[in-house]
Amino acid sequence: MPGRFVTFEGGEGSGKSTQLARVAARLRAAGIEPVLTREPGGTPLAEGVRALLLDGVDALEPVVEAGLIEAARADLFARVIGPALAEDRFVLCDRHVDSTLAYQGYGRGLDLELLRGWNAAATHGRVPDLTLLYDVDPEQGIARRAAAGKPNRIDREAIAFHRRVREGFLTIARAEPNRIVVLDASTSLEAIEARSWELVQDWSGKR
Repeated sequence: MPGRFVTFEGGEGSGKSTQLARVAARLRAAGIEPVLTREPGGTPLAEGVRALLLDGVDALEPVVEAGLIEAARADLFARVIGPALAEDRFVLCDRHVDSTLAYQGYGRGLDLELLRGWNAAATHGRVPDLTLLYDVDPEQGIARRAAAGKPNRIDREAIAFHRRVREGFLTIARAEPNRIVVLDASTSLEAIEARSWELVQDWSGKR
């Protein structure tokens, strides 16, 4: 299962989804049609889980939340990501396993090793080749989300939760510097796009 698997990570309002779309556009301009997906989501089952997690309930036990996310991930990997990689496609995914560690692990307090085991089971042990982590101060990110429209259940969490998530992402990045690149998401969209594309090109050229 070779393929090319790039994930886009970050806290709320970090701009990761925007940058994924921009990198996808550049790939298309270069003659490469990428497979775009998101977590939770990407399949009918996983999109149903997404709606439930973001807007369908006011509160969930952390282990229930994590279990739903992992079920959605397993379905997405089986139906979309795995087959695409087997066909040597370029896959771009908005959130993946690192979000579970950051949100449900560092943010909610669930055991990190437990979550790593669940992640591995859902993905058959396949980890992203490159992860772009868009880092932004939680207050700035939440303000961006509020300005964009109705906040979802995660947006409404206490700022302390979002700070734990941010520190979780940065801790994960420090532990895996060969896979995860941290980008300053407080700068201009154009500057971030240029750096994101540079990183994808550089990584692809080494494969």
